[in-house]
Amino acid sequence: MNIVILDKSTLGADIDLSPIRALGQTVEYEATEADDVAERIADADVVVLNKIKLHAGNLNVARNLQLICVAATGYDNIDITYCRAHDIALCNVPGYSTDSVAQVSVAMALSLASHLTEYRNFVHSGEYTDSGIANRMTPVFHELSSMTWGVVGGGGIGTRVAQIAQALGAKVLVCRRKAEGEFPLTDIDTICRTCDIISLHIPLNDSTRGLISRERIATMKSNAIVINTARGAVTNEQALADAVRKGRIGGLGVDVFSIEPFGTDHPFYAIRDFENVCLTPHMAWGSSEARARCIGKIAENIQCFFAGNPQNQIV
Repeated sequence: MNIVILDKSTLGADIDLSPIRALGQTVEYEATEADDVAERIADADVVVLNKIKLHAGNLNVARNLQLICVAATGYDNIDITYCRAHDIALCNVPGYSTDSVAQVSVAMALSLASHLTEYRNFVHSGEYTDSGIANRMTPVFHELSSMTWGVVGGGGIGTRVAQIAQALGAKVLVCRRKAEGEFPLTDIDTICRTCDIISLHIPLNDSTRGLISRERIATMKSNAIVINTARGAVTNEQALADAVRKGRIGGLGVDVFSIEPFGTDHPFYAIRDFENVCLTPHMAWGSSEARARCIGKIAENIQCFFAGNPQNQIV
């Protein structure tokens, strides 16, 4: 079995890939440019990837390809229509990063709600020492028990964030497709209009692309904090940046972007130094434990597929 790993560097230098290596001849690339994908997968039976885009333009040369394993839960970077038409299986890894993403999502929200960056900078700059005053109480912050936290997406990650938010004292509202669940359900417009913290935990698809639109952002409270650890394109990034610059929302925490890494022309580049903005490099999914679970599950997906008992198969 020929296994090709296209973007090993996105999995972390510390990760143990031996569960995958044990399954066949493995060729590993730290990163793969778009123009090199076709050549590198041409003889592969199995392709393992994280962020690389696979589509008709590069899959059409992969004459031996039987299985694509994405090191993620989302698979919007894979042309599933092509895979289905050409009998190429696709497996994802659901649930492996629930605790990791929830932890970072809540950490972002707590930091922004408590203005920790501003207070830290006040001390680290020497202003606190020079002030001669024991306390500084601006900017004013509020307790979570006084806030409503809107969770958009009621899957594993969204549910875990909702549980943590409730444990910290916040009132929790959830926007989700399915009616069942332990938290009060509401619609996206009510969440945007009424919630103090809005966190996004939804896949990217035709129905969620641009869900947090300029119009919905305009209805948010002036102190609202928006957290996105889902996919960059579920929001209007330019509209979010504009809202931050104009003081229309209170804070912004984002770990995912429509272009990764984003360039100097991206709307978030201009607000990256704002004290009420927390931008992180798509790391929320990647705790050591989560990445180890992911690699282990990919190895299981490969084994099960070739044993005739596929698991986590999307196509």
